[in-house]
Amino acid sequence: MPGGLGAAWEAGAGWRPAPAIRASLLVHALALGAGLASPQDWPGLAGLLLGNHALLGLGMRPRSALLGPNLTRLPPARDPATRPVALTFDDGPDPAVTPRILDLLDRHGAKASFFVLGHLAERHPALVREIRARGHSVENHTHSHPLSFGAWGPGAMRREIAQAQAAIAAAAGEAPRFFRPPAGIRSPLLDPVLWRAGLRLVTWTRRGYDTACARPERVIARLLRNLGEGDILVLHDRPGRRGTPALAVLPALLEALARRGLSAVSLRQAVPRDAAAGDA
Repeated sequence: MPGGLGAAWEAGAGWRPAPAIRASLLVHALALGAGLASPQDWPGLAGLLLGNHALLGLGMRPRSALLGPNLTRLPPARDPATRPVALTFDDGPDPAVTPRILDLLDRHGAKASFFVLGHLAERHPALVREIRARGHSVENHTHSHPLSFGAWGPGAMRREIAQAQAAIAAAAGEAPRFFRPPAGIRSPLLDPVLWRAGLRLVTWTRRGYDTACARPERVIARLLRNLGEGDILVLHDRPGRRGTPALAVLPALLEALARRGLSAVSLRQAVPRDAAAGDA
């Protein structure tokens, strides 16, 4: 068993790997056995392993469920009349932006989930408590938002997630239930780490790319294109290089939801603890 996958398996004792992970382990074991028996075949076997790794790389994409469960849509609503859509905000909390987001949500009677960074939860615990006090959920988006997170080993991922989990729980008074990796990129070794931490992976149905686009009309067009019940949407409540388009986008987005008979909810409102994880 490859060292990384072996360590991940130990980290998530009781976890059952996805079929693609089991197949990868089998390919590695067969290639190792064949290479030891016939060393001259190693060039061909190396090509086989490279192909296997390329397939796993496809599974690292944000909306893929190849490497394990990935909630990209809400499960069917318990009350069909609610027609829920999950609003999520990444990278906060930010004292200049998050309170304004909260006010806009209150004005429209909307709820959301905030995927916060652990080090910012430590810096702004009162703001984290305010998010919860207003009826929203606070979830785990790592401690420091390392963009290389998807290439980390299981031990480093476990420490990063646990540090954020502890910081957010201390600030919010309640531990997160959901996890979103930076940029949505998942490691092939992430699933057992989340299993052991009691977290569920959540990415999205669609995102507005509001950190890369300064034009609110383009951001909202991406979010509204084919928008429907059960979608999970992503915005950001922290200033980026392009400013904070979410502040301009959110009122129009919430009005569009209302016109379409959709309701903005948090993940905890829409996803029961025992619900099966959705996939792409």
